[in-house]
Amino acid sequence: MSVWAILLAAGQGSRLAASGLATKKQFLPYEGAPLFWKSARTMVRVPRIAGFVFVFPEGEAEDGARTVKELAAQDDFSLPCLVATGGPRRQDSVHNGLAMLPKDCTHVLVHDSARPFASAPLIASLLAAMDGGHDAVIPAIPVADTIKRVAEDGTIAETLPRAELRACQTPQAFAVPLLQRAHAICREKSLAVTDDASMVEAIGERVATVPGEAGNIKITTPEDLRMLTTNAPVAYPCVGWGYDVHKYGPSRPLKIGGIPIDGDLQVVAHSDGDVLLHALADALLGCLGKGDIGQHFPDNDPAFDNIESAVLVTEVLDIAHREALTITHADLTIIAQTPKLSTYRRRIRDNVAQLLRVDPARVNVKATTEEGLGFTGKKHGIKAVACVTGMRQPQGAEN
Repeated sequence: MSVWAILLAAGQGSRLAASGLATKKQFLPYEGAPLFWKSARTMVRVPRIAGFVFVFPEGEAEDGARTVKELAAQDDFSLPCLVATGGPRRQDSVHNGLAMLPKDCTHVLVHDSARPFASAPLIASLLAAMDGGHDAVIPAIPVADTIKRVAEDGTIAETLPRAELRACQTPQAFAVPLLQRAHAICREKSLAVTDDASMVEAIGERVATVPGEAGNIKITTPEDLRMLTTNAPVAYPCVGWGYDVHKYGPSRPLKIGGIPIDGDLQVVAHSDGDVLLHALADALLGCLGKGDIGQHFPDNDPAFDNIESAVLVTEVLDIAHREALTITHADLTIIAQTPKLSTYRRRIRDNVAQLLRVDPARVNVKATTEEGLGFTGKKHGIKAVACVTGMRQPQGAEN
């Protein structure tokens, strides 16, 4: 892929202007440069970004180009930086930015410069999803509030199912031909949209999601400006480690990583006994500093009798999203003398990746024996270890 980024800095900031702010938000000073440059500084750290197109308001593109040139020299940017003039609507500004992309550009990130805190790991997750075959990918986070549709008379018309709702963010990633086609059709049909993913949806194409970041806020209201004057949320790395053991015996059919294993082996367990997913859940809880799986799902609670371990992992992932954890990698090891797992490894990896909502390239699955030693070597049981790495927003940054 040849990936460029379109950084939108063409907004008028009408809500902030109405509150008395004279400077457009994208030009507010932050960390020694205009706010729009913060996103460029983040993206330039992503090795696969090949260049930038900055989109400035009409009448300000010439000054914007001079500013970009000065900032690029100051920060020793080695990537090309082009400038386009914005239009009356956001989609017009994106259209003008697309027109500036070089012919060899295959994929593009479209980002609102008013979201200055999007992280490099978030961008990497979008690129990984495109590597996995998606032509349109956006970051999304679960909605915390109950959302209702309101009728014209102000009464509640419908309560929407919160579990199905997501708040969408930028940057949004697209294959260039798809986004160009979406823009052309929407212009032809005079469709107005609020983001580029909506355009792709409008022409009947699918849009994938990756977990967004709670700290990836958009500077919109006067209250949001506090994020620029106080310590901004900075994601920090975290590591969690998990370990689990189950003995063989008549109870539950053997399942590893959510995949049923052929044969007669069974494990003794209160839940479905998936040793790998139990270790994974503990590793996720380790990243969060939230104890272990036994604290959250006690093995003497009838509610968890024979429950699928994937459900338990999903419950932990809900906590992870609320705590603003972005999973970057999972390294998993199964330790057993029997069964042989080489033919299952890819299926286990793909299933765990789907469960974590990450690209399979960010999940590694290994299987080993203990050469006849210990209880696993004597075929009395099975164990697994899991290591999960992630990036997490400081506590309270999501508020």
